[in-house]
Amino acid sequence: MKVLIVDDEVIIRTGLSTVIRWEENGFAPLAPAASAEEALLRIPVEQPDIILTDIRMTGKSGIEMAREVKAAYPETEIIVISGFDEFAYAQQAMREGVSDYLLKTSRPDEILAAARKAGERLAKRREAERLNQAQEETVRRSRLAKLLEGGAGQASAVSADVGDLGDFFPKLKLEEAGERLQVWLIELAGDEAAGEARSIGQLGERLERELACAWLPWRDGLRLVVKLAPRGDAIAAVETAIHRICGLSDGRAFVACGLPVAQPSALKEAFDTAAEAARYRWLLPDVAIVRYGDVAGRAGMRGVCMDEEEAALSAVLRAGDAEGLRAYVAERLRAIRQDPQATPATAQAYLHSLLVAASRWLERASASIGQARPQSAGASVDPGMLESHPESTLLRQLERVMAQYRDLVAGTNPVRQAIAYIHDHLDQSLSLQQVARHVHMNPNYFSEMFKRETGQNYLEFVTQAKLRRAMLLLAETPAKVSEVASRIGYEDTKYFNRLFKKFTGQTPSEYRSNC
Repeated sequence: MKVLIVDDEVIIRTGLSTVIRWEENGFAPLAPAASAEEALLRIPVEQPDIILTDIRMTGKSGIEMAREVKAAYPETEIIVISGFDEFAYAQQAMREGVSDYLLKTSRPDEILAAARKAGERLAKRREAERLNQAQEETVRRSRLAKLLEGGAGQASAVSADVGDLGDFFPKLKLEEAGERLQVWLIELAGDEAAGEARSIGQLGERLERELACAWLPWRDGLRLVVKLAPRGDAIAAVETAIHRICGLSDGRAFVACGLPVAQPSALKEAFDTAAEAARYRWLLPDVAIVRYGDVAGRAGMRGVCMDEEEAALSAVLRAGDAEGLRAYVAERLRAIRQDPQATPATAQAYLHSLLVAASRWLERASASIGQARPQSAGASVDPGMLESHPESTLLRQLERVMAQYRDLVAGTNPVRQAIAYIHDHLDQSLSLQQVARHVHMNPNYFSEMFKRETGQNYLEFVTQAKLRRAMLLLAETPAKVSEVASRIGYEDTKYFNRLFKKFTGQTPSEYRSNC
């Protein structure tokens, strides 16, 4: 704390400055002042925390100086060190806000003790003021948060509860016709997103100095409520300030903004639209600022993977190639990003359909070799993680399926491996030689071993496996009979119909109608 000594006697002020070891006791002594007039000129610049002054001096007295100091700087602690031991002087000094009264005959340790007490009082007041300001700031920001997050249909109730927005955020008070409010969401990246409240707060304070705005924490960044001027390109001005302060040019932040609104009671809509725009972060990785108006018209992409995409995924999983799986996932995400109609919700649905397809494939593979049904790969996926970190989440789940399949087939005999292979290729014309080659066996020996293990000859087993798959497709999909036949490797629909009726006693159409 800074200490200023004021006395017109050079011996006194020099003695007080040099005899008492101020620095060793945590004080920072300023150059002594020779008069009250000199002190009053220096105080606005040097801003001492504690002033030690005489009463009777040439010119203004110490009590007169104390009166002026307390009027302008009420927090300043003033200690009178006088040569007059008179009660009247002490009374007058206390009336002017002087906190202590000592005689010049006081020992240095007594003067130092009085300064310490003054410093403690000042520190307590400052801490109480800091806590009070922090509490007021918390209340202000909680009111703003309530406006942003209030439930639908409750706008008037929320507005009445928090009062007038301009009362607790004067910069956001709508005073001119045409002024609007807009919500901006700023998410920091890399080292900037360390989650340190201090750095986020500093960023918010910088924005508040340059814009008519107020900020709140949000994820690894902040929510910004901005007042837009009615004239000129107000949104462009906000973009420029955010671009400069948040470092958008070097990828340190991602920004999204919602629709401007004309009333504080509509701030929930402003926030909701900004939050929807922010969901496009991974869909638009090369866009630093996503505006809700630019994405609001998207119709959505296809939410279910196609048969050929499912087949390609099955082939990658069956191959057990980790790099091939990474390439597949990267290609799927690239295709999603290139779809001009993709939305976060439909993209998430599509990615989830890939996981469901992988699970179905794994279930069929396990059933084909008589193993217990494995846990679904998509069952434990956090939808939020699939949306915010699609590549790592999808890859992790599919790697799990790949590992489960590897464990399933490891250690199984060649016939079991062949059965799994057959079920994965029911859309093809599977010759006995082709399957025997897959399990590295002589076709004749494989044929004998296959019948011994399954109780059926190879052709009979494959035909029934195909027809069982056809039964599932007829029951669970709207595919035409010709399409079902093609999907199990039969191009001749009439031949498929004869096989199906012989196996089930019904035509494909009759079977579907009875399902």
